[in-house]
Amino acid sequence: MDAEKISLEEGKVKPVVDHLNDLLANYHIHYQKLRGCHWNIKGNNFFTLHLKFEELYTDALTTIDELAERILTLGKPPYSTFNDYISKSSIKEINTIGMKDTAMVKALIEDMATLIKMEREILDVTADAGDDGTNDMVNRFMQFKEKNTWMLRSFVNED
Repeated sequence: MDAEKISLEEGKVKPVVDHLNDLLANYHIHYQKLRGCHWNIKGNNFFTLHLKFEELYTDALTTIDELAERILTLGKPPYSTFNDYISKSSIKEINTIGMKDTAMVKALIEDMATLIKMEREILDVTADAGDDGTNDMVNRFMQFKEKNTWMLRSFVNED
């Protein structure tokens, strides 16, 4: 399939796909970090954060699937190896074993800031390509993270 089949110009879609693949790689590292936080949380905030981390990794997993499917809809292959995810991601892995709860939350806030910045850049690229479908999808992802960033910042008294 090519972009013309969904009324988009092939030449304008390439930068969209490149940005989406970069976002996909970053989401995979973020997702695994969320899983690590969920598995390794300890202390007084266990019940609160254990549930919150599960909510966030469940959303991230859905987002990963939507990103890959959108890239395929645009007629291109999504990244699909851990090597791609690790080498292309600006978000870096961390070891969550023994990590304090507030350090976990702060690490996730940083990830979300990175993802939001990337999503804002994608909104510009999709606007230039006339790709309203990708724009709407990415805008929804960004809004979810904006709200959750506020909540996490409030949790660690950084609001």
